[in-house]
Amino acid sequence: MRRVFRLFGPYRRSLGFVGVLVVASSLVSLVNPFLIREIMDVALPEGRTGLLAVLALGMVVVAVVVSSFGVLQTYVSAKVGQRVMHDLRTDVYANLQRMSLGFFTRTRTGEVQSRIANDIGGMQATVTNTATMLVSNLTIVIATITAMFVLDWRLTLASMVMIPFVVWVSRRVGTERRRVTRERQLQLATISSTVQESLSVSGILLGHTMGRSRSLTDAFAKESGKLADLELRSSMAGRWRQAMTPIVMSSMPAVIYLVAGLAGSGGHMAISIGTLVAFTTLQQALVRPAVQLMEVGVDIQKSLELFGRIFEYLDLPVDVAEPARPVALPEPRGEVRLEDVGFAYAGAERPTLDGVQVTVPAGHSLAVVGETGSGKTTMSYLVPRLYDVTSGRVTIDGVDVRDMSFATLAATVGVVSQETYLFNASVAENLRFAKPDATDEELVAAARIAQIHGHLAALPDGYDTVVGERGYRFSGGEKQRLAIARVILRNPPILVLDEATSALDTQTEKAVQEAIDVASRGRTTITIAHRLTTIRDADEILVLDAGRVVERGSHDGLLALDGHYAALVNRAAAADAAGADDGAADEEAQGAKVV
Repeated sequence: MRRVFRLFGPYRRSLGFVGVLVVASSLVSLVNPFLIREIMDVALPEGRTGLLAVLALGMVVVAVVVSSFGVLQTYVSAKVGQRVMHDLRTDVYANLQRMSLGFFTRTRTGEVQSRIANDIGGMQATVTNTATMLVSNLTIVIATITAMFVLDWRLTLASMVMIPFVVWVSRRVGTERRRVTRERQLQLATISSTVQESLSVSGILLGHTMGRSRSLTDAFAKESGKLADLELRSSMAGRWRQAMTPIVMSSMPAVIYLVAGLAGSGGHMAISIGTLVAFTTLQQALVRPAVQLMEVGVDIQKSLELFGRIFEYLDLPVDVAEPARPVALPEPRGEVRLEDVGFAYAGAERPTLDGVQVTVPAGHSLAVVGETGSGKTTMSYLVPRLYDVTSGRVTIDGVDVRDMSFATLAATVGVVSQETYLFNASVAENLRFAKPDATDEELVAAARIAQIHGHLAALPDGYDTVVGERGYRFSGGEKQRLAIARVILRNPPILVLDEATSALDTQTEKAVQEAIDVASRGRTTITIAHRLTTIRDADEILVLDAGRVVERGSHDGLLALDGHYAALVNRAAAADAAGADDGAADEEAQGAKVV
């Protein structure tokens, strides 16, 4: 609760103003019962029409003032609430941006989206209305009870009998609602994940081609049914207990009339009719805020669960943290060293990399090859510090990457991964994500190097063409070349290419490889290779096996060793030959079919 209250700290003045409005509105609203008593006991019995008109006008003025205060109070409290929600959303998003790649490989995207959208959205009523309602209703209750004591203390004590019952009901219902709310938010996260996965372009493509659209719909309907049941449970939790409160509160006037009658003697009432009417008016005015106070207590219990889920994300440990005093690289040369580097993923039985020792001089090229699962891609993650090493260290120009700011590291190391990601925006916007202030000429120059300018220029909208969700309006090779152009636009001294040409056909691969060779001149280039034909001219080739360096050297030197690298080359050559034979056979069969 203290942490929740701290969220409102920056808006203390606004909340103080709301408090003043609430107190003023509550006090002004208490004037009416006393005006009613004067009308009943003085103005009407004595026929004083002038006094009656003044008192009646006073009641109208009270209503206008209370309503005006209410509108202003609602505006200010809603504004504060929305600012608090904005702060929460921004803080959660900012903290998630600080998470390492590992967090997102372990967490479903829909779960992350649900925390930001559903959990914070579910608190809207609480942060915008609850604080105001709490202060407002509490002020009204205290002021009303005080006014009731002023009118008659005996009737007031009789009215307070049911307060313990109301408190008990509120606590029981709040505990039940909080438990149901947790289950409900977990189910909302499950549905968000299902929608995100199955209704994305990739999900629709997979569902249609596998003939699973019906089963996906059935699975969604099942999860939606669970949510509907939880929504019903949330709505009905404690409703029967809560229903007793307004019933009891509404029956109190009967008790008051009984007490007033019993308090009289000899046929004379000890309490005047005006006082009795004014008192029952105050008592009826007490019912609504008392019931709302109980509901506010229930809402607070429910919202505490939502706040707890949000605080879980705000408290996530940052395993790849930016240094407090980063070391600057004013003019990076691009020398990369991995010094006895070891790395293991969380929960893995064995390390992915073990004792890797390699130096890439500035401006040189290193190619990393190996079997699937040998640790090639993991090694490429360590240079831009997407993960931190488990042991050893990675340095750029002698500076540990853990001592560099994220901005410096991002400006120094450019990465093209095997999975290209494009935003659903124009080509120009996707390219400028790397360099927001890039000119049109710079975009064209980068695209020319990546061998994609001719294709873009031929499109009706050119560089303003929208690429579609995850770039689905472009082929795999075109997306990969856009990604290469995006990195080239940043002009980093170090390039990390994680199978960057794996999605290209042979002809395009050759053209792009030539472009990369041109762009790599004067830069340090680390290439994670799948097609060995692209790395023959590398200054050094590193062969990984089960996370360890088993061979290193030039292409010709490694072939002469007739070891792991030679076996990889021979296997690739055999696969290419088999593919060529299959292609020739298919072409011959197609020709015979035509004849």
